[in-house]
Order: sequence, then C-alpha cells, then structure tokens
Amino acid sequence: MSLENKIAAFSTLGKFIKQFDSLSFMEHPDLKEINDEFAKSFLHAIKEAEIHNPWFSREFILYSFSSLAEMLKEENIRVWLANYPELNHTKGEKLRVGIVMAGNIPLVGFHDLLSVCFSGHQAVVKMSSKDQKLFPVLHEILCELDPDFSESVILETLALKNIDAVIATGSDNSARYFDYYFGKYPHIIRRNRNSVAILEGDESPQEFKSLADDIFLYFGMGCRSVSKIFIPEGFNIPRMLDNFESYSYLYNHNKYANNYDYHKAIYLVNLVKHLDTGYLLMKEDANYSSPVGVVFYEYYNSTAALRSRLETDRQQIQCVVGRPGIFPQSIGFGKSQSPELTDYADNADTLIFLLNLYKK
Repeated sequence: MSLENKIAAFSTLGKFIKQFDSLSFMEHPDLKEINDEFAKSFLHAIKEAEIHNPWFSREFILYSFSSLAEMLKEENIRVWLANYPELNHTKGEKLRVGIVMAGNIPLVGFHDLLSVCFSGHQAVVKMSSKDQKLFPVLHEILCELDPDFSESVILETLALKNIDAVIATGSDNSARYFDYYFGKYPHIIRRNRNSVAILEGDESPQEFKSLADDIFLYFGMGCRSVSKIFIPEGFNIPRMLDNFESYSYLYNHNKYANNYDYHKAIYLVNLVKHLDTGYLLMKEDANYSSPVGVVFYEYYNSTAALRSRLETDRQQIQCVVGRPGIFPQSIGFGKSQSPELTDYADNADTLIFLLNLYKK
C-alpha cells in the first residue's frame, strides 16, 4: 500500500469519526433510523463499549473520537510525516510489530497503530481486555477503504505470537512482565507516568475552567491527566475550585463516586488534612500519582527550583500544563487531552524506532 493510499484511508476514517460528536449522536438515538451499515455498527460499538467498561462513559468516548478526528485531518498527517522523509525510501524486510495496548481510556493505543501502519511494518495488535469493542469497527472501516489493511493490521485478543518487535504500554507492574517476555525483541516499553500543572497565582477563571478539563476528562485516568498541581505560596485554592463546578456531575458516576467516597473516608478516619468539593478531594502531597477522585497539590517558592526538580523527575512526568514558558515544552491549560501527532508517549519517537528496525 502506498503512502498516499494510507494518508487517504486514515484521513477518510477521521472524517467518518467526526460525524459522531455528541450532537449527531443524540440526533440518532435509535440505531434503526440509520441507513449506513458502518455508522450503525459504530454506534452499536459505542453502546457495547459503555456496557463492557463502565469507565468508558459515552461522553468520554465521544471526546476521544473528536480528538482522533482532529489528529487524522489530512493536513495534520502530512505535516507529521514530513518529519520523516525516509518513509518514501524504506528498504529491508517488513517486520511483525506487536502492539500491547492499554485500556485506561478509549482508543489510547491508536497512535501506535497509526505509526506502525505508516512505517510499512505489519501491526499485530493485542487489544486490552478493557477496550475490545471500538478497535474492531475501526479496523473494519479501514479494510473497506483499502483491503490491504486486512493484512497490514491484525487484531488479537489472546497472546502475541511470531512477532519481531514490540510496543507495550502499561503500569509499572505490567512493565516488569513486558521486560521479561519481550526484552529479547527490539522494543518500546512504557510505564506509569503522570501529568502536572504549574500555577502562577493570577490565573483567570477561564484558565481554571480549562485546567478542569486537564484534570477531569476520562475521570483523570490517562497519563496526560493532571494529577498534581504546583501552586505558589499564599495561593487561594478555593478560588480555583469554584471554577471546577462543571464537572460536579462526575459524582453521579458510580465507579468514580466509589473512589471519591473511599478516599474521603480514609482521610477523615486518619485525620488527614484535605479540601473537599463534594466531587473532588485535594490533598497536599509530594507524590505525582493521585487516586481517582483526588488531586495532589504542593507549594513552591522558586520557579527555577521547581523546573530543576521536574527536569530531574522527567521519567515520571508525561505533560507539564501551564502558561507558555513556565516549563520547557509546557502545554496550555485545557490542551493535555488533545495531543498532536508529534506528541509521543514518554517522549519516545515511535516512528524513528520503527524506521530503525529496517536497519537491524
């Protein structure tokens, strides 16, 4: 399959996905009213995904579609691929690249799949048990757009077999197993990472509302979700929390509420100082990884000292959210859950890794 054919197929897939924003979905609540079979299958998969994994709420599934559709715009794909002129001149044996996908948020491993496809290798995808409903429909649509995808993308529900390289994403615990099973292959193995925000103290209500997106989207379960906020001495925390109210509805979600209630009970019983909005707990803590329903915060005195610390802890951090210039390569408030094609997980360039496989 030529590079141009791949660009055409994925950009067309993006246009198809774009149809399924919250408005268009609500306009067609009855699947019987939809004539297009792929659209009907897609909407059915959304409903199945909600049932299969309660953390995959309809709102957040649709948000992931919106982000994916933006990523797959033809102009965005071309700008991304322009960084790799060698894609047009790859020589050597095409390998079977295993992709072990995480299941913390919907379609979280799609970027890896996209990278393997454009590298020219064959993608052998081990879907997460938590996210097995959405990928098959996307694969079916890609195969309809170009039958070559039936050979270049293989979906697996069981163990990966007969692979030549691997890209695996999971927790620190699962990464130890990945190291054991896949260490003999060329690999990218990703571990736990968290995202942080740096506040300067004079943020506007709109900036705080955007920060709420970074915290609450996907229930805060993504590696790009802000789990820790650095605030200057004397910062008025309630002034920030007043702007998070739009996400108070998350307490109506059973699994989120259970997490919130559980940690609230622990903090109360153990007399742990915390702030409580009724749907979010904030606790002063030096760690980066906070539980669902909780965000850690920490005071800082010196921006320079904070930058030095975050640079030292870079392997634990996925994104730094804040105003431009607050930290090298920081991203603006509200942007953490809308990555671009050049935003590689763990800052490891997946396409470079895949292109280098031709040289081995």
